[in-house]
Amino acid sequence: MSGELTPEVLRDAIATALDDGKGEDIRVLDVRAMTSITDYMIVVSGRSSRQVRSLKDRVIEAAREHGVRPLGVEGENPGEWVLVDFGDVIVHAMQQETRDFYQLEKLWDNQVIEAPLVEQANER
Repeated sequence: MSGELTPEVLRDAIATALDDGKGEDIRVLDVRAMTSITDYMIVVSGRSSRQVRSLKDRVIEAAREHGVRPLGVEGENPGEWVLVDFGDVIVHAMQQETRDFYQLEKLWDNQVIEAPLVEQANER
């Protein structure tokens, strides 16, 4: 890849990988104005622990293709909620029941980027 990898390029690559993996209800949250820990949080649902772990593998592979390795991965077992931290982008892949219980998006509610980036990429 030529040029510098921006958080937005990484965000888009991860969102596309989640969509390709049949992740459900992908939400990209722009949290730059709310926290210094990351620029973007991506929340996605998987239908099972197996799919949640598969989504984790897909985002790690998508980032690796851009020369980025995760800073940390948490929750692989039992796979109800897996967090993958890339610094500028943090991914939360959850089973739907876990996502409904924690309602993570409500913490960052007004920061959701509408029109999922995956749709934009697929239009190209």
